[in-house]
Amino acid sequence: MDSFGIGAAPDAESFGDSGADTLGHIAARRAQAGKPLSLPVLTGLGLGEAARLATGTVPPGLDSVGPVNGAYGAAAETSHGKDTPSGHWEIAGLPVDFDWGFFPRTEPCFPAEEIAELIRRADLPGILGNKHASGTEIIKELGEEHLRTGKPICYTSADSVFQIAAHEDHFGLERLYQVCEIAKEIFDRLNIGRVIARPFVGEDANSFKRTGNRRDYTTLPHAPTLLDVVQGAGGQVISVGKIADIFAHQGITKKLKADGNAALFEATLQAMEEAEEGDLVFSNFVDFDMHYGHRRDVEGYAAALEKFDAALPRLIDRLRPNDLVLITADHGCDPTFKGTDHTREYVPVLFFGPNVPAGSLGRRASFADMGQSIARHLGIGPLNAGDDCFGHARAA
Repeated sequence: MDSFGIGAAPDAESFGDSGADTLGHIAARRAQAGKPLSLPVLTGLGLGEAARLATGTVPPGLDSVGPVNGAYGAAAETSHGKDTPSGHWEIAGLPVDFDWGFFPRTEPCFPAEEIAELIRRADLPGILGNKHASGTEIIKELGEEHLRTGKPICYTSADSVFQIAAHEDHFGLERLYQVCEIAKEIFDRLNIGRVIARPFVGEDANSFKRTGNRRDYTTLPHAPTLLDVVQGAGGQVISVGKIADIFAHQGITKKLKADGNAALFEATLQAMEEAEEGDLVFSNFVDFDMHYGHRRDVEGYAAALEKFDAALPRLIDRLRPNDLVLITADHGCDPTFKGTDHTREYVPVLFFGPNVPAGSLGRRASFADMGQSIARHLGIGPLNAGDDCFGHARAA
């Protein structure tokens, strides 16, 4: 659940995120509006108790009515950043113990030498933007000029990222991908983690809309992850959504793409049907972050949570006796918080399945504990980082 934080992490202050609480603040806003957040399935799996571990209190509406039927915890991140690759890689047993490169909060924010090289090598008439911005807002601001001039819109965020927005038809989707490939080569020398293609459609500021053809060009993980270990043991790794892009397609055996949480959920069910013993299905539900967290849409986030919760019984009904499910997040993105960036938060650790013992897993010192637990469940590994959440000793 991309960006679904459950309370400020111990080091939140050093990230400027003291007091952030994605789940808690959404639930509080809903309670204040007289429409309490209703997440009965997630609550039954221990979400409210996971939030209690993170913050000391259960968010409004998430008190467990009966016994919790999942194994729950709250995990803090050890990676240096609060970006998407760092969070996902750490979940997969590979904390990021180095600093990514970032662009300054100046305008222009990109170095002139690298931009000149991009314009020359990609045969561009120039670029627009060249600043920190919200993706939807900068398309609204500069999209019409982009159509007139053919100049792609380049912008960044608090993440280590260089983003390029261009019109799918007028500029061309394949051309956008080619420009992003060139940009990745150029910005690798500045240690920028990702270049993201942000295609959109529409004919004016009122009709511009980003499409599902986003593509992330990500730096390769610096060491093997859980995905590589699963694949090395003969298992399939089926990625759903942007997971393959986040891992630079390393350790992936099959990719399923879909646009929107509902379609991603259907793709996840499809992947579960295809998966066999020893396989791993890894899904990212991007709407929580992209549509609601970054856009600071509290009600949209709340409604998306309720829709996700309502769909979960269909997944639970399909579980086989030895299946293990983990619901977690890669960082926070509190829609009530200042700015539009990710927030440094604890994430929920919700393990469940037919043979998974229910109860508290406590506060976890690293996201890597989740990957280690999955490796132990699959009988592979151990991974180089993390402790098994279920208390099994990690082999030397």
